[in-house]
Amino acid sequence: MKKAFTIVSMLAILSIMIVACTPAATSAAPAAPVPTSAPQIIKETVVVQQTVEVAAPTKAGPSVATIGYDAPSLTGGHGAIMAGMVDGAKAQNWQVVTSNANEDAPTQANQINSFISQGVKAIVAVPVDSKAICASVAAATAAGIPFFTIDRAPEGCAISMTVQSDNYLAGQQSGQALVKLLQGRYNGKAQGTVLELQGDLSQNVAQLRGSGFDDVMKQYPDIKVIQKPTNWDATKFASDTQDVASSTPLDAIYMHSDCVGYQPVTATLTQLNKLVKNTDPKHIFLVGVDGCHDTLGGIRAGYADESSSQPLPDDGVVIAGYIAQVIAGQAITEGTVTKAGALWSPATIKKTDTGFVCNLATTAVTKDNVDNAGLWGNE
Repeated sequence: MKKAFTIVSMLAILSIMIVACTPAATSAAPAAPVPTSAPQIIKETVVVQQTVEVAAPTKAGPSVATIGYDAPSLTGGHGAIMAGMVDGAKAQNWQVVTSNANEDAPTQANQINSFISQGVKAIVAVPVDSKAICASVAAATAAGIPFFTIDRAPEGCAISMTVQSDNYLAGQQSGQALVKLLQGRYNGKAQGTVLELQGDLSQNVAQLRGSGFDDVMKQYPDIKVIQKPTNWDATKFASDTQDVASSTPLDAIYMHSDCVGYQPVTATLTQLNKLVKNTDPKHIFLVGVDGCHDTLGGIRAGYADESSSQPLPDDGVVIAGYIAQVIAGQAITEGTVTKAGALWSPATIKKTDTGFVCNLATTAVTKDNVDNAGLWGNE
């Protein structure tokens, strides 16, 4: 008799968190936020280690594997990433032990050490710090446990594989969209002042989103870019917007993460009486990376202009197939990955100094394609 799905410890909480972090579709465009005070930042819930068990195999084959998954947090798109990993595990008849580092690198290291002591078959993490994660990689390698990352690659060590959005492409897409917007404003000339709200520059994801955007901006010397690191902190998105927009005439804001930044940025612009629709000549263009539900709503409503949407939650599903290969002793090879109907397809796999990296293409979202059902922010 087929074993029913069971959750050891926290299925209810996990389900709530995934629902909370994965936006629901809506038929009406939300209005721009109009706060009466400084934007309120909701603190994430601390998640203690939990086990998610999936159905036991129903046919002959390898025994059920236990996979350790460590999230950096469950804010923004990270709930959707974890949901994808759990779905990928279900497809493989695995069980997953999950933990949440709450954006603390030492906590992540301790949680991964716990996975190692449990003898998991593989470890998957979204690194809090791309360099610090290498100590955990070394410990796992010494224990004979293959290591994988989603969304962010390590720096300074090699792992089995990283599956991530093509973050450089995402930055390029936002940069190219912004150039067109500025040219439209200034009679064909690309000029103006842009605030770049950077992520955590200790992580390759922020570095790539920055370099893709900045490489486009460098081609247009009349565009001035003001850079502010936020460390993915929503309060920093708000305060940096407040500081710059209150003292400098801005044409645009580029957010390394609109999942984190859209609400505090628009709330702050509202307080400054500078949030107007793109039909107003005083409109501050808003572009960014992630493609969260709120940002897509902002594009529909005319308050945001472009978002480079990540291919969530497919990255967790994709990586599960490669984990299965490695566990079975099969080699990963360079090449192209395709999936019918997937916006990220085709993707590319390349061997780098950090191991194999699979880059899933991002989608530049504007008012012309914001209602595409394949965008994760519309799910």
